[in-house]
Amino acid sequence: MVLSAADATHVHTVLDHVKGHEDTYGAEALNRTFTSHPQTKTYFHGKDLAENSAYLHSHGKKVMSALVNASAHCDNIYGALDKLSDMHAHELMVDPANFPILAHNILVTLAIHLPQVLTPACHVSLDKFLCEVGDALTHKYR
Repeated sequence: MVLSAADATHVHTVLDHVKGHEDTYGAEALNRTFTSHPQTKTYFHGKDLAENSAYLHSHGKKVMSALVNASAHCDNIYGALDKLSDMHAHELMVDPANFPILAHNILVTLAIHLPQVLTPACHVSLDKFLCEVGDALTHKYR
């Protein structure tokens, strides 16, 4: 799926508001994922996944920063996420079914924190973007 120019603009609009809040929004999205789908915790054995833990905020920041970075490359998301794709597929061996779960929880988190920004059009575009990110992260599994 290729994002249209309008989709890319909508994604930038939303993710520009994420900048400076990557750790908070990322930690909340991860916490929602781990709480609603406990099987997703499998890949974080021994890590402190408590709601306000330093680890959760650190990893949340990595996740949201990767999305902000990928949004700068809407025309080549696969290229922008190539190293992360390798890491998730070959080193971490994360279940690809977890990416849509996290994407959903990112949308929920952003809808809560950015209701004026996440208009229906921006929501659809961000959903397309997150699907594309999930595809990019899992394409090395094949």
